[in-house]
Amino acid sequence: MAKVYFYYSAMNAGKSTTLLQASYNYMERGMQTLLFAPKIDQRFENTVIYSRIGLKQTAVPFDENFDFMSYVEHQLEHTANIRCILIDEAHFLKKKQVEDLFEVANDLKVAVLCYGLRSDFLGEPFEGSRYLLAWAEEITEIKTICTCSKKATMNLRIDKDGKVVTKGSQIQIGGNESYISKCMRCFRKEVFNVQQEIKMESAL
Repeated sequence: MAKVYFYYSAMNAGKSTTLLQASYNYMERGMQTLLFAPKIDQRFENTVIYSRIGLKQTAVPFDENFDFMSYVEHQLEHTANIRCILIDEAHFLKKKQVEDLFEVANDLKVAVLCYGLRSDFLGEPFEGSRYLLAWAEEITEIKTICTCSKKATMNLRIDKDGKVVTKGSQIQIGGNESYISKCMRCFRKEVFNVQQEIKMESAL
C-alpha cells in the first residue's frame, strides 16, 4: 500500500541528495518517478532539484495553487508505471496540498516522498511541515550537525556579512550564504544575543 513519507531536517543536511538517490533507486528498478520543486526558487534557469555534491534532476514547479492530484492523475494516463512522486522543499506546501498528497497515495496507489524543514529561521513551523508531521504515515529525520558538533535541529538566518537575522519574511530562498544549521542551545543563544543588542540600541 502506498504511503506518504516525510523526511525532515535542518538546512544543509543533504535532503536533496537523499531525494535524488531515492528517485534513482526507483528508476534503476524500472519504475518511473515524478519530481516536484517550488516555483519560488529561481536560483536556476529551469526548475531542477540540485544537491550540493553536484547531482541534479529536472522537476515540475509547484506553487500554492498547484493541484498535485490532478497532475499525477493526468500523468498516469500516459505513463502507467509511475510508482513514486518526490517533493523537494515540502515545507512550502499548503494544508490542502498535503491533503491532496494523501489522495495520491490512497486513491492512485503512488508513494509520496516529501523532503523539507520543520521550522523557519525564528523556530516557527511552516504550514506544510506542520501537517506532514501530524499526518505522514512514516516520519524520518535526516541528521546534520551544529557548529558546536551537536545535532542541529534549527535554522539560523544570516545576512551577507554573516550577522544573525531575527526579522524578515518567513520565506527567503538561500543556501550556505543565508542559513546555518544550529542545535537548539546555540540557536537560542545566538537569537538572544541579537535581541539583547537591539534592546540596548533602542535604549540609547
